[in-house]
This record gives sequence, C-alpha cells and structure tokens, in this order.
Amino acid sequence: MLLQTIAFYLFAAVLVASAVMVIAGRNPVHSVLFLILAFFNAAGLFVLLGAEFLAMILVIVYVGAVAVLFLFVVMMLDVDFAELKRGTLQYIPVSLVVGGVLLAELIFAGAAWRLSPAASHALASANPAHLTNTEALGRILYTDYVYYFQIAGLVLLVAMIGAIVLTLRTRPGVRRQSIRAQVRRYASDTLVVVDVKPGQGA
Repeated sequence: MLLQTIAFYLFAAVLVASAVMVIAGRNPVHSVLFLILAFFNAAGLFVLLGAEFLAMILVIVYVGAVAVLFLFVVMMLDVDFAELKRGTLQYIPVSLVVGGVLLAELIFAGAAWRLSPAASHALASANPAHLTNTEALGRILYTDYVYYFQIAGLVLLVAMIGAIVLTLRTRPGVRRQSIRAQVRRYASDTLVVVDVKPGQGA
C-alpha cells in the first residue's frame, strides 16, 4: 500500500509539472515532448486505478498518434511563434474570465454527476474472476451510451471530410490520372516501332 501511495504521488507530481511546462515552454517542440511525458504519467495513474485498458489506449492513441502528429506538424511547418505570441498579454483578462466560467461549469457538473445503476453494477463487478475491465467498459459503452458513441463517430467523420475539403486546392497545370483514357488507349498510341539500320543507331 505504501508503494502504491509513493507511485501515485510520483506520477501526479511529474504529471502536474509536465502539464505546466507544456504551456510555459518557449520551444514548441519541447512543449510537445512534455505533453508526451504528461500522457505517460496519466497512463501510470490509470494503471494504479486498475484501468489498464484506458492506460494502453492513452499510450497508443494519444502518445503514438496524436502527440507524434503534433510533433511532426510543429517541426515541418515554418511558423513564426514569436510573431504569434506577440500581443497575447492583452487577452489575459478575457482568458481568465472564460477559464473561470469553464472551471465553475466543471465543478457543478462533477457535483451533480451520478452513475447509472447499470454502470455502477458493471464497474462493481469488474474483477478478473467475473468480468474484465475491458469487458465492463465495452458493456457500458455499447449499451447505455451506444448512441453517443455513434454520434461521436459521425462528428469525427464530418471533421475529417471538412479538413480534406479545406485543404484541397485546385492547381492549374497539375497532371492528373484519367482511368478512362488509360483503359481506352491502344498500343499504337504509346508504342512506336523504329526500324534502325546498321550503323544508324545512337
């Protein structure tokens, strides 16, 4: 029990410190690396809570995909971050007001949040002898919250289509593939047989 307490405080301290460094770092690449460290420590806290499935999902999805994608985007794009940060001090009062409102909403939502009876029963029986952690989470997700799960999938699909449409540009002079023209062509259109006489070759 003492070892778990020490591990909890260690993971929590590193998580809070890395989260602060994400927003306080001057180098965006360092901020992304601190974000990856924060994800790893959050996964460690999930493991201490017995939610190993959520820990693996956090590491695989967020560290392996999202954070690495952020790192590649930051390193590949030539963005002048000094120019972007210039003039941000004037927005601090508005940011504090918006952050306070969001914090109050989270506090009220957390105070009024209650588990449904089915969710409480599934979470209470999530032990290796009867029901695994992954199976309990799957039962809750695909029974009580299946419609919300489908709506989230549709939102991500619309976001992906919107990103493709916004980044698609029509550029003149770009050669594009025409399947119809490739299928309808003949050998005489692309192949020329030349009778080269002796001594006339290149």
